[in-house]
Amino acid sequence: MTDDLGERFLVTLDLDGVADKAAFMERVVRALDLPYWFGRNWDALADSLTDDTVWPEPAVERGLLLVVRGWEEYASACPEEWETAREVFTEAADQMPGLSVALTLG
Repeated sequence: MTDDLGERFLVTLDLDGVADKAAFMERVVRALDLPYWFGRNWDALADSLTDDTVWPEPAVERGLLLVVRGWEEYASACPEEWETAREVFTEAADQMPGLSVALTLG
């Protein structure tokens, strides 16, 4: 089975300079334009990624490609938090056929 990622709505989650969970969550809120009531915790992130009604409008029909860049510094500074973030991304992508998450290198 192939998946045409080119049709998906692209959102870039830029983690350059992020060194803690609070900053990570703020970047997620901005990148995905999440509502003010977003809980800024791992469960809330998982819920938002698996609920396409809170995705950016074009992503609802086309699917969402979330590209995470600049993650290496955060992964190094907070390895346990980064592992949790990766698990949330992986589980959400497994649950939502319209969601793909890509980590950039370099």
